[in-house]
Order: sequence, then C-alpha cells, then structure tokens
Amino acid sequence: MIRIASLGSGSRGNATIVECGTTRLLIDCGFNLKTIEARAAEAAFELSSLTAILVTHEHSDHIGGVSKLARRYKLPVYTSVGTWYAKPQADVPQLNFLCSHSSLTIGDVLVHPVAVPHDAREPIQFVFEYLGLRLGVLTDLGSISAHVAQVVSDLDGLLIEFNHCSERLHVGSYPPSLKRRVGGDFGHLNNYQALEFVQQLDHQRLQLLVAGHISEQNNCPELVTTLLEPFTSNINRVEVACQKQGFSWREIAS
Repeated sequence: MIRIASLGSGSRGNATIVECGTTRLLIDCGFNLKTIEARAAEAAFELSSLTAILVTHEHSDHIGGVSKLARRYKLPVYTSVGTWYAKPQADVPQLNFLCSHSSLTIGDVLVHPVAVPHDAREPIQFVFEYLGLRLGVLTDLGSISAHVAQVVSDLDGLLIEFNHCSERLHVGSYPPSLKRRVGGDFGHLNNYQALEFVQQLDHQRLQLLVAGHISEQNNCPELVTTLLEPFTSNINRVEVACQKQGFSWREIAS
C-alpha cells in the first residue's frame, strides 16, 4: 500500500507526504518551520518520522522551509544540482543530488525523478514505485512533454496540478508579464491541459486522482470539481487539494 497526504498545495506553500512501507518522504517544504510544524500537528503527523525531503525546484513555495526543517529533524535532502545552486540553502545534514533520468531507491521506495518544463534551473517531479504500485506527483510544469507523458504513465495514483483557468487568467489582475509566464509552456498547467492528460491515463488502473496547486486568484476548487465529475464513475477516489488544509491520508492498495 502507498499512502499520500498534503499539508498544503498552492502558490503560498507546498508540502506533500508519501508513505511506502516504513519510508516516509516529504516532497517540498514551502512553509516556514513554525507553519509546517503547526500543520503537521493539526494533521497528527510526526515530522520526526520522515525519512527524507525531496525538493522539486527552487521556487520559494517549494524550497523556502527545507533547510530549517532538515536541520531541526536531521533529515537528508534530495534534489537536482541545478535546483540547489539556483538557490543554495543553509547547511543541511546530508545533501544528495538527483539525476532527472536515473531512478534511485530511498528506503522501501523506488523513486523516478522526472524532468519537466518549468521556469526553474533544473526542475523535476516524481513517480514513486512500491510493491508494483505507482504514484505520480506532477505539479509545476507548463506543458506535458513527450518525456513526461512517457514516464508518468501506468499509474495507480496521481496528484496533478490544475493550476489555472485560462479565461480567468486572461481577464484577471496579474500584470501581462506574469500572465505570459503562468500561461506559457514553462509556467503552469491550465485546467484543460491537466484534464487532457488525465483522460489519456488507464482509468481501470487509476485508483486515486487528486487535483492540486490550484490558483486562488485564477481558478477555484468548485470549477475543478465540476471538470473532474466525469471521472468519478471510473476512478475510486477523485478530489481536490486546497492551499489551507491540503488533504488527509489517502491510500492506494494492491
């Protein structure tokens, strides 16, 4: 069984927990130490039980709290060389560099880093494999490249960003330069890009689908929920992750 939970998902901070056997991995920490500890306590999660922190890229909503959390709980950090040198963190107990095209084992989990198109130095996302189960975590990318489509496949669970509604972004208050960035091929997935990718997956295998990293200004959970409604008859669990609470433990079983 694989379990996944979120302590927050969105542009103001991200932290996702993946549990496989005795291994617990935190993907990103975009919250300060006080906030992440408070959110973990509210979720009845012991940060001291973590095995490691994996960092997807150097934007502050993903890396901002990593170094202090790693030092507080003596956790190793895994990330790409580009991410680390784009925004070096204060000393961490142990630093491990990932190659975006090479898998590695951390504890009980086989981790597949995935290179993605995003406006960062060397951004990656992940597929986690455990006892034949595969979970994809796919946020912060502006388009679905052929490489992403190939690697992020044959999934039993998926957390994917439904970042923005293109129409809302177009008429919204963002300055033109930010609109071009968010809506570009190296920005964030819009609802229909994410929807198209989900439609191509094997729904007979997919047990869990979570929409995350939803823009609070250019999208809304109700809209995303409506878009995902057709999948609820084929996928066991379909839901939306929010910025404030994330979501509690969800299971993917053999």
